[in-house]
Amino acid sequence: MAERTKGSEDGTGGRKRVLRIAALALAGALLLGGAAAAWAYQHLNGNIRSVDIDSALGDNRPARPAATPSAGEDPPPSGPLNLLVLGSDSRSGANGKLGGGDSEGARSDTAMVVHLDAGRKAATVVSIPRDTLVARPACPLASGGTSRASDSAMFNTAYELGGPVCAVKTVEALTGIRMDHYLEVDFAGFAKLVDTLGGVTVTTDTDIDDDKSHLHLDAGTHTLDGKQALGLARTRYGLAGGSDLERIGLQQKLVKALLTQVSDDGLLTDPTRMYRVADAVTGSLTTDTGLDSLTDLANLGRSLRGLQADAVRTVTLPVVPAPTDPDRVVPKQAQARELWESLR
Repeated sequence: MAERTKGSEDGTGGRKRVLRIAALALAGALLLGGAAAAWAYQHLNGNIRSVDIDSALGDNRPARPAATPSAGEDPPPSGPLNLLVLGSDSRSGANGKLGGGDSEGARSDTAMVVHLDAGRKAATVVSIPRDTLVARPACPLASGGTSRASDSAMFNTAYELGGPVCAVKTVEALTGIRMDHYLEVDFAGFAKLVDTLGGVTVTTDTDIDDDKSHLHLDAGTHTLDGKQALGLARTRYGLAGGSDLERIGLQQKLVKALLTQVSDDGLLTDPTRMYRVADAVTGSLTTDTGLDSLTDLANLGRSLRGLQADAVRTVTLPVVPAPTDPDRVVPKQAQARELWESLR
């Protein structure tokens, strides 16, 4: 259950390109020569942090599809696969220095269930609003013991309470779907990636004026640095409606813009720059133990070679205002059930 850092013991159709960056960087490192390549591999591999979610949760989980292979197989796996992808935002340490309010503790304001169809040529990405009230199960805690279950808790409190393990368990309880893998991107690492790329160009449809995220932008096209991009990912109160659903749309736009820039930036012809990008990406990752190496990530990336952007469906969990709190939402039961059943 405990998180570990290796080395010494930092959505959408473009999501696949993020996972492939590590493999591309390794290829570039090989151009530097044997010793340098070995150092580069060890350094990037050691950047990746991991959590043993399978051991923490045991067997009391939704069944794994019988045909689902592991991420490390060769040739690349082609069975259906489900990943929980979180954006984590502690607002302390490096994250706090980048701005984002006075809230303490670890947070997961961005959550997506990524379902890869059998054959890995189509995918569905489901965003879960952080303000969704869900049944949060009892979770094992890093400090020992087990948390209390709750019939009505904000979705993002699962990560605050029990980290990746509780986030995965809560999503599995909500969806009835086994999460084969876990992938977490730290927001401070996200900001570093943007700066490494020289900024990201985004077009906003409305003015943004948000003191809490330290972001003030007129409507239009802007090239944002890492701190500004992080503010855009966090902003909520600077939007007209101030809702989490509007923030999700803005985050999706930002991710698409960033990944478009990654693919158009000539990284394959610039090994040194490609390595810096890979260093930023791997330095921001926390995974489950099934994806905690460059080899595992590269194999997953290779399995997505046939996945095109127009074959990726992006949706938000259907929700309605919560009867007990107009500032919260609850799943729209019939539509949500239909959505999750389509992914099983």
